Amino acid sequence: MTSPLSRRAAFAGAAVMLAAPAVARAQQKIVLRLGTTSGEGAQDPYAVGMRGFKAALERRVGADRVEVQLFPNRAIGDERPLVDGMRLGTVDMGVITNAVVAQIEPAFQVNDMPFLYAEEAQAHRVLDGPVGAQLRQRLEGRGILALGFMEGGFRHMINNVRPVARPEDLRGIKFRVLQSPIYVEMYRSLGGTAVPMAWAETFTAVQQGAVDGLEVPLGVIDQNKLYEITKFLSLTGHIYSMIALLVSRRSFDRLPAEVKAAAIEAGREATAEQRATNGRLQAQFRQSLAGRMQLNEVADKAAWRRGVLPMYESFRGQIGADIVRDALAAVQ
Repeated sequence: MTSPLSRRAAFAGAAVMLAAPAVARAQQKIVLRLGTTSGEGAQDPYAVGMRGFKAALERRVGADRVEVQLFPNRAIGDERPLVDGMRLGTVDMGVITNAVVAQIEPAFQVNDMPFLYAEEAQAHRVLDGPVGAQLRQRLEGRGILALGFMEGGFRHMINNVRPVARPEDLRGIKFRVLQSPIYVEMYRSLGGTAVPMAWAETFTAVQQGAVDGLEVPLGVIDQNKLYEITKFLSLTGHIYSMIALLVSRRSFDRLPAEVKAAAIEAGREATAEQRATNGRLQAQFRQSLAGRMQLNEVADKAAWRRGVLPMYESFRGQIGADIVRDALAAVQ
């Protein structure tokens, strides 16, 4: 017969054996997979952001404990699959274009309203203030946390038909746009033609003439060598391109408390650095592209603003009347 002392010793030994794997798991390196659809160039705005977050988090926690693995060039999916994966918890993180975020949380459409922001600093104030806080809260309800609102810069139009200076110049030109009702309606309001298309299909579509052009920030044009397939660059600056540093709520909830805190701080740091870097690069991108494309200014934007003004009323319900009101008040 086994003595009570022997039984207690056996139970204690079993407890140690059962606890050991849990301790081992806690000590294993935490891996976060972060994907983007853009390239990995040194000056690519998406790449700058994801590298900045990796460096900031690993420095805070230690690269021996946390590793942020980077997957540019759609290596783990296009933007919408990345967002859907974050909601399910099968993708940890992504740096995602605002219009794609708006597909799951329509309030984000406010950032894509044409000619809302006049300059980057103005957009930063809105996104870092009460409007940005509302957007974060709504997105959290969709299972995704926003760790930072980075930027691609203002979007401009490139095409192979003609320079664009006035809204009427858009007639007869087919522009690839993000799969967003705001982008489609903007071109319709201005008399142009929009062709919604995933980023993965865009380069080939322009190259083969299925569409005549597209609209993207200068950094994306430069770093993705879109000057090789388009002739004309028109500095319309029609939409400020916010790109969001996102993390799956499920992935975030699995992190230890101190790593969660570090991730939040790393997101803030990386966002500030990414914005500053992108701002410094705009003049450089412009000079580089002016040597490769026919560039024209779009100085008088009054006609453009008149053309899109009705959109603010028609999209008010989708976005949320309170957010539209607060955003317009913040940019006055």
